[in-house]
Amino acid sequence: MINKSKVSDVVLNVSLLAFIAFTVYILYINQEVFYTAYDRSEFIFGAPFFHTLLSKPFGLMRYVGAWLTQFFCHPGIGTGMMMAIWALIFCVGVKAFRLQGGASALMLLPVACLLTSMVDLGYWIYISTIRGYWFSQSVGYLVMLLLLWAARSTPRRWHLAWYLAAVCIYPILGWFALLFVLCLALSEKTTWREYIAIFLLIFTASIWHTQFYSNLKFDDVVLAGLPRFETLSDVSPHLSIPFWVLGAVSILIPLCSKYLTRWFVPVLCAAAGIVFTSSQMYYDQNYINEMRMVRHAEDDNWKAVLHIAEENKKPTCTMLFLKNIALMNEGGLLDRSFKLGNDAANINNPDTLHVTLLDIASPLVYYNYGMLNEAIRLNFENAIQAGFSPFYLKMLARCALAVGDEKLVERYTTILHRQPFYGDWQPAPVTDKIKELQKCYPDELTGVENSDSYLVNGISLWYESDSKVASEQALLYAMLRCDSRRFWPSLRNYVKLHLDEQFPLHAMEAYILFMDKAPEEKRMMLPVEQSVFERYKQFWAALESIAKPGMTIVEVGEQMREAYGDTYWWYNIFGRKFMNVTGNIGHEIAS
Repeated sequence: MINKSKVSDVVLNVSLLAFIAFTVYILYINQEVFYTAYDRSEFIFGAPFFHTLLSKPFGLMRYVGAWLTQFFCHPGIGTGMMMAIWALIFCVGVKAFRLQGGASALMLLPVACLLTSMVDLGYWIYISTIRGYWFSQSVGYLVMLLLLWAARSTPRRWHLAWYLAAVCIYPILGWFALLFVLCLALSEKTTWREYIAIFLLIFTASIWHTQFYSNLKFDDVVLAGLPRFETLSDVSPHLSIPFWVLGAVSILIPLCSKYLTRWFVPVLCAAAGIVFTSSQMYYDQNYINEMRMVRHAEDDNWKAVLHIAEENKKPTCTMLFLKNIALMNEGGLLDRSFKLGNDAANINNPDTLHVTLLDIASPLVYYNYGMLNEAIRLNFENAIQAGFSPFYLKMLARCALAVGDEKLVERYTTILHRQPFYGDWQPAPVTDKIKELQKCYPDELTGVENSDSYLVNGISLWYESDSKVASEQALLYAMLRCDSRRFWPSLRNYVKLHLDEQFPLHAMEAYILFMDKAPEEKRMMLPVEQSVFERYKQFWAALESIAKPGMTIVEVGEQMREAYGDTYWWYNIFGRKFMNVTGNIGHEIAS
């Protein structure tokens, strides 16, 4: 005869192992997300940062969370610490709620909620202003369970003292103090008089705390610490769902646990946790590749940036800029740029959140193009909103070194040296290309929005520079604009400064196209390779044969991508441009 107890134990252990394996897998595929979380999270050693966080309820938990986030500098260490906290949550929760047998698997549900909250942010990771977000909720929930375990281990007549204690520690635990009161009340046979007393206590505490934190709105005080994702223009209420579910599950466990002791309960709990996390998680390969490219670009590892670009077939705008900067540093910009693609794909963002290059990597891009004042301004503007994280501190130190301000370099590096993994960090030497571009660019604050189109437009105006690097950039960005009026002066300047060099492939392709469709009155005659010219004729012949009445330009472009997607001609006609400008050859052909 089968021993039901042994069967239940086996099912419980298998369910736990399955959920643990799933958790490890989810954390593993999001390693780059956790490094970015560290790189964009603020923690400043010293009294000002500490007192700023403690001036609001839940501030201590956020301070602890911000400190622990530093360990995501090495994602394996950070995720290991997080899993240790979740293991404690599971064990303490089983004790606090007095779960027996298979019912102990109910504690997988809170862990699933906390796991979900780490992998569902998407592009909010770049603009969120919540300090210590990544660890604060898990640490706060663990402290709440420890208090619940301690309270239930004491005689019932002491519970009133625990309710009063919850009011006193509310500035520390925030909304978890309220959750503690509810869980304790529901875990015991509370009388209706006690419920009235608890209600009056919560109501009185809410009023008192609202008066104490007079600079906060009422709902920000009552549910202090409950993450909400809002800006002046965007709001994502669905990102708060894991925390509402966490609270609901914690309240239901003491009510239902005694009825959930059947052998199949662990299977249901593990499956529910896996399904919930999988349905809420945000995962997109471009999202991960952007993070990888930014990380390598911070370290000036341009070969790694190009390796990612070669693997990616539909890059975002940020990835295109970083790829072109990598080619500028590694060589072959005008021979490889369009082979690797300059057709910018939309960010796959299910939110209404509007995220651009400005939020993801603009200070890094402007720095590498020698636009140092703009890079410094963008660093400060973004850091004031999202915090002076390692990313912004490192960029500010590099900009200070580039402009020769040693005192500022020392100030920023001193802040970084106080972090666990930056004890001897120093900004990389300023490259010769940055120094050369810095001299070419009229480095003044323009006061306009800095966007991808602003960069393309601004760099394409460098066609009067006597710098070889700047002339190459001006020619590329004139080509990206598909603007014949800027292409011709850019090409003349490029040829003048590169007389002894081979005519680059993509410049040759653009020259053939513009000579055919948008020539200057005073033509510039340059030799081109016969094979390139023959392929140009084949391109137009293929276009004429493929294009049929009723087909959209997108459909035609997709059919021609395989054969000609590596050419400038394909980009000019079918590629998604950084900005719409007059002079686009595609428009000229249509007319």
